[in-house]
Amino acid sequence: MAVIYLGLGSNVGNRREHLSDAIRMLSPNVLVREVSPIYESEPHGVSEPQPRYFNLALRATTDYAPQMLLSYLKNLEQALGRSRNTHNQPRPIDIDILLYDDLVHESDELTIPHPRMHERAFVLAPLSDIAPLAVHPTFNVVVAELEGRLGDYSSLAWLSEERL
Repeated sequence: MAVIYLGLGSNVGNRREHLSDAIRMLSPNVLVREVSPIYESEPHGVSEPQPRYFNLALRATTDYAPQMLLSYLKNLEQALGRSRNTHNQPRPIDIDILLYDDLVHESDELTIPHPRMHERAFVLAPLSDIAPLAVHPTFNVVVAELEGRLGDYSSLAWLSEERL
């Protein structure tokens, strides 16, 4: 089984419920092993005002190959109410593959590790909570060090120790 790390976010409706539903619905093909606390963040890379996101990271295992996992996650997002063309738009759920073992993969549909995770506090803070020593296979640097390099966390708020 592959060890994977996923980033989840929601900024529409009951954000906590959307995250909880997504975690529950990952099984049986993705077995969740650990979930970070929830963080709240400003939308990233958008020009028009949007609601703030709830974000978390999780560690899981799966037998799915990366492309099959991506398809599975996209179908799950749709089942939870996400429309197809919502890039940089408000959405009930967003699920990104952050890391997949120590794989480096690039195709038209999928890049692993996630190509911008090292630039985003809303990804690195929750990921560092559950996997500070996970190695980013492209940079050969642990997650905690990537998090430390960011510096500015002004758009990020830790909500509570509560985990879904």
